[in-house]
Amino acid sequence: MATSSLTIGRQTLAALRLFLVLTVLLGVLYPAAVWGVGRVAFHDQATGSRIHSGGKVVGSSLIGQQFSGPTWFHGRPSATDYAGNSSAGSNLPATDHRQQAAVAAREKALASLPGTVPPDALTMSASGLDPDISPAYAKLQAPGVATARGITLARVDALIHAATTGRDAGFLGEPKVNVLQLNLSLLQAAGGR
Repeated sequence: MATSSLTIGRQTLAALRLFLVLTVLLGVLYPAAVWGVGRVAFHDQATGSRIHSGGKVVGSSLIGQQFSGPTWFHGRPSATDYAGNSSAGSNLPATDHRQQAAVAAREKALASLPGTVPPDALTMSASGLDPDISPAYAKLQAPGVATARGITLARVDALIHAATTGRDAGFLGEPKVNVLQLNLSLLQAAGGR
């Protein structure tokens, strides 16, 4: 009996030591190492990919924002009105009558714009927080924004061109324009108004 309780005591002590070692290793050292590597090697992403303007944080390059009015470029439609705490898409298939009605309503609202309406102007992003639009959607909005801002269309087109980024890693996805960064460039070009 004494040997059995001695064995149980040793096993319990060994289990506690292992628990403490693993807690320190996996609960403290590993997270600290990941945090440190993130802060050093991926500083922008680790701090939220924040965008600054006038010394203030105005948003993130990874999360879209709602812009209203004719003086701004607008992002993709959002099922959550860009509420970051409730990221979600509509989850409706293209064949669903509600999805078809929503796309038709958006197409009708954009019918007055010159040119072909690109798909990202009509469909919601999967997260509802997509910060980017296609260059085609930006160019479709350009004449109206230029008129509302009182600047030339050539200047607005130059801003779109400067804000357009290529495919990720050179071959993934499509070229895109970050709406917040484009609107900040537009604000500077229009003299802060």
